Amino acid sequence: MIYLDNAATTMVDEKVIKAMRPYFNEKYGNPSSLHKLGQEAKIAIENARKIIAKSINAEPNEIIFTSGGTESNNLAIKGLAFANKKNNSGKNHIITTKIEHKCVLDGCKWLETQGFKITYLNVDKEGFVDLKQLENSITPKTFLVSVIHGQNEVGTIQDLEKTGIICKKYNVLFHTDACQSFTKINIDVKKQNIDLMTLNAHKIHGPKGIGALYLKNRINIEPWQHGGGQENNIRSGTEYIPGIVGFAEAIKISNSKDIKKIKKIEKLRNKLINGILKISGTKLNGPRKNRLCNNVNISFKGIEGEAIGEDLNEKGICSSTGSACSEKSLEASYVLMALGLSHEEGNGSLRLSLSKFTTEKEIDYVLQVLPKIVERLRKISPYERI
Repeated sequence: MIYLDNAATTMVDEKVIKAMRPYFNEKYGNPSSLHKLGQEAKIAIENARKIIAKSINAEPNEIIFTSGGTESNNLAIKGLAFANKKNNSGKNHIITTKIEHKCVLDGCKWLETQGFKITYLNVDKEGFVDLKQLENSITPKTFLVSVIHGQNEVGTIQDLEKTGIICKKYNVLFHTDACQSFTKINIDVKKQNIDLMTLNAHKIHGPKGIGALYLKNRINIEPWQHGGGQENNIRSGTEYIPGIVGFAEAIKISNSKDIKKIKKIEKLRNKLINGILKISGTKLNGPRKNRLCNNVNISFKGIEGEAIGEDLNEKGICSSTGSACSEKSLEASYVLMALGLSHEEGNGSLRLSLSKFTTEKEIDYVLQVLPKIVERLRKISPYERI
């Protein structure tokens, strides 16, 4: 099986599994307990918190553990919204983009039903936000700008530093979803003026079910999950110790400063893109530059991406037609629509995402198999012939 769906999730690294294992059946205490097993678990949490904080140049007490990216995004955006409402700040406006992860967009749409105002920024044909439009959209009632760092479908990398400068200029908080970019690109929350940031483990060869929210000191958010007061009273609930340990271990292994590893993935990505674009009637979605090192998204004229994916699956190749969160939807990707693609181009898209485990031999096999699949499907396609 050739796995090219790493933007959906990644294989857990064996070293991560080894680090997690003792916390299932040996060091299984509750970190809120005062006995030895409980305190071992507590120490493990705090050590992991330090590792995660150091990786983004944050302080350990600024890391809040959650169940994953979706929870972190919801906690950041809704938590800030209701803190402003509770404090009668008079601010009720959020700025985000049309290409955010579905959990951000759906969360913002829900907030609109609660009386908040949302501005959804346009992007250009490669998925980049117009920073002038961002600046012009800020009003005295704006309290948050939320812009995804590395786009999960088309790989566009936004300029966090420039965005952070604009937010700081107008005294507006800046949140970014960095689930896809984390450990692939250097992130420095201080240098880039980031106030809140969403992270998760399962996109970096860590376990599912664990994530984190970076919350800059002295920023007030309203918790929505109440109970034992864990995570500085922001996210109650017994912590998932094995997952937290695994998250930290994955970060230690997947270091964004390991340029050699990143360049290897990038080289294979470019080979895959160049090889696929030799097929007639193909188009790269997203940019050539400032693109996630592991992301490939191509539209195939005259056929549906879903059909290509099914044929690839028969050949032992795992792929995707877009975000795993909306894979079951028959509608064309809202991200591709925001880039200006037609409905047909959107439905004809295929996403292939690599990892550090991807080999050149696997890429060669895909480039051998894919043209034949496209040729076969076009022969039976009801769409216009190429």
